[in-house]
Amino acid sequence: MMVDALIQFVAAFFGTIAFSVIFFVPREHYLGCGMIGGLGWLFYWCLTAHLGLSYLGGTFFAAVFVVLLSRICGVAVKCPATVFLSPGIFPLVPGVGIYWTVYSMIIGEMEQSSSYGRQTIGTAIAIVLAIIFVFEIPQPWIGAIGRKVAGKERKRKEKELPDEEE
Repeated sequence: MMVDALIQFVAAFFGTIAFSVIFFVPREHYLGCGMIGGLGWLFYWCLTAHLGLSYLGGTFFAAVFVVLLSRICGVAVKCPATVFLSPGIFPLVPGVGIYWTVYSMIIGEMEQSSSYGRQTIGTAIAIVLAIIFVFEIPQPWIGAIGRKVAGKERKRKEKELPDEEE
């Protein structure tokens, strides 16, 4: 199982980095994007293959994980979360579902095409809902976590009020 997990992670890691190159992500963020994509896919794989969660539930929770990590990394390295989110969500995108939907339609298997189409749309909706859900978390909460991750916890200075003269 550990070898399978490592293979799954490595494949998603390098796939995400390749997608980062295509999306013109700055080079200094390739490792972060790869880690987020790899961990997100590994989380999805564990949820569906080992915990028995449905593909929709696995996609939703893995997408929540990816979006949360993207927001935290964005704060930690002081760049937009989208830099990590766009490539990081790549392993969860239902590209093969779209392929099989169209392929089944072309060969005349409309029932199979419909089944693949429903799965693909469901997966896409799960990803969108996860993104909306995590972006509703207030930025100060995410910022506090991101600064702790970066080791840059800000110390708030109390404002000194001038002494009042009577």
